[in-house]
Amino acid sequence: MASRAHRFFILGLLLVATLMLASTLTGRTPAVQARSLAVDSDQLIPVELASVGIVPFTGTPVVLLREPQSGSIVPIFIGPNEARAIVMAQRGVESPRPLTHDLLVNLLDGLGGTLERVIVDELRDGTYLGALEISVSGSDEIKRIDTRPSDGLAMAVRTGASILVAPDILEAGEDIPFEGLGDDDVVTAVGITVMPASRELREALQLSDQPGVLVSSVNTMASLSGIQPGALIVEVNGSVPPTPLTFLELVSNTPAGEKVSIRYLHEGRDNVIELDTDIGATDRERHRGRTL
Repeated sequence: MASRAHRFFILGLLLVATLMLASTLTGRTPAVQARSLAVDSDQLIPVELASVGIVPFTGTPVVLLREPQSGSIVPIFIGPNEARAIVMAQRGVESPRPLTHDLLVNLLDGLGGTLERVIVDELRDGTYLGALEISVSGSDEIKRIDTRPSDGLAMAVRTGASILVAPDILEAGEDIPFEGLGDDDVVTAVGITVMPASRELREALQLSDQPGVLVSSVNTMASLSGIQPGALIVEVNGSVPPTPLTFLELVSNTPAGEKVSIRYLHEGRDNVIELDTDIGATDRERHRGRTL
């Protein structure tokens, strides 16, 4: 059963969506109180949603955000339901019936709205605060709606919306310890989503026995380099990524101003590509491409 917070969140978005639909149909802008940000927009920093992990000993779930300029991996505390929703979206798992965040995305689509940006702008009394920025078809106006960051991030991973955080959010996460989910790890970096290359998957896809991680999906910009689902990434900047989290760390350790070099095997060919480290965080074409 959905929590009370989830019910209020859904009802609130339904109300705002109805107002947006009225605006689209009548050409009039309803009086909706805009959500003010805690920082100026030009201070916000683009990040890429990398993965879901847990805090050691407590098992508390966190979402991991990659900041391309510094290479930092920043954890943000989230709830178990949102963690599950993010992992499902990264894996490309579709529910037979729409779950909460699928419903919200479908609702926006049906009313002609587009989720442009998800913002995490403040940490107040131990609680993260965030906002959705939504554009409406036929209007130049952006609607900003208050949200729990965990819900916003679960929507962003489904839509390709940009994710921006305040500098204080990055600093607050520096001391939070985290670890991966082990065999269930799914990690996205530079627009490439990878997972463990299990023995079963290697046999099914006729992959090499070389250590590496399996590409499960790529976003639009990353796919332009030629890498596709089913590829086995065997080196990042000359080092082997035996696990998805290692892949993330190697990408994040790319020296500032340099491109990340990725060597992968696909369909019997050995390939090397170089990508800008801000792919997936600052490009506008972040929607998921073909999935394994």
